[in-house]
Amino acid sequence: MTPPSLPPAEATPEVVRDLLVHLGALREGHFVLTSGRHADRFFLLARLFEQPPAAAWIGAALAERVREAGWGPVDAVVGPAMGGILLAYEVARHLGARAMFAEKGDEPGTMRLRRGFRLAPRERVLAVEDVLTTGGSVHRALSAAEAEGARVVGVAAVVRRGRHTLPFAHPTVALLADDARDWPPEACPLCRAGEAAVRPKEA
Repeated sequence: MTPPSLPPAEATPEVVRDLLVHLGALREGHFVLTSGRHADRFFLLARLFEQPPAAAWIGAALAERVREAGWGPVDAVVGPAMGGILLAYEVARHLGARAMFAEKGDEPGTMRLRRGFRLAPRERVLAVEDVLTTGGSVHRALSAAEAEGARVVGVAAVVRRGRHTLPFAHPTVALLADDARDWPPEACPLCRAGEAAVRPKEA
């Protein structure tokens, strides 16, 4: 399976959605999200990054969207582990920047840069995420970058899912905005209907 032969400028929301469906990265059903909330639609972008041509195409498209946003030069691209690791690499490759990722910190609910990754004070950093829903993972990755003294210029995602208020004030762009609904487990209509929920990332 390969992505459409289109330049990044033609990565319209419709084309991106079709690509995700084609690769099995967009699913319908009853799912438990990373946040613990339940949803009727799930984006499993690991299936997209399983295909190197698709990953390269998406990375180029998102890099172009960042250029169009006018945020200026980017020194490094940081993604939260796991979802942002491969995306950070692909976007950084097309922006001519360094790629790194943040992972779990020493304290619960935190992330830090490990494995020798370092950011100099005032370096310009772009944060990326495959699917941006509540923004918790990106917020922790942003905090890890800012703890190094870096300046975050913005956040870029393949999919901006739902309408949650994000826990950061940085400008954000996405290739696809999806109005999928999600609920806390106790208010989930799919649970009330007796539909079994699955955790796609654990399959």
